[in-house]
Amino acid sequence: MAWSNSKIFRAGLADSLGNVTALDLDADTFRAALYGTTPTPDQDVTAALSAYNAATSQWVTANEIYQAGQWAQAGVALAGLSLDRSVAATVFMDAADTASGSAATLAGIFGTLIYDDTLTTPVADQGVCFNYFGGTQSVTNGTFTAIWHANGILRYSL
Repeated sequence: MAWSNSKIFRAGLADSLGNVTALDLDADTFRAALYGTTPTPDQDVTAALSAYNAATSQWVTANEIYQAGQWAQAGVALAGLSLDRSVAATVFMDAADTASGSAATLAGIFGTLIYDDTLTTPVADQGVCFNYFGGTQSVTNGTFTAIWHANGILRYSL
């Protein structure tokens, strides 16, 4: 299946609730790595297959879109991470919009992998979610900005 939506990785949620891993928005580094059409995002993969640059994962560097000095390989760190539970029956994680340098030339971007670059258990760089940008996005000698939805980067509806 090609990119068609944004999803939270089931294994990541299960690992967090099962105390296998601990996501720490205050101390961990979460990154947004850009990808084109090559990955086939799947929310039901194992923790290992959700991880950034895992050998048999969709999220290998060969599938990644980046430009040195503009949007780093391995992704740009998310800033201003927050957890919001102010809306009834909802919890969501948000961050400041994420931007490249001012001279980026990036093409064919379909979405991003959000992963915790600090995690080592159960796997290093475990994916948290993937976000579809709604179609092909690009920039030529400018700033590429991932504008996170007002409802957050990831959202749990309870």
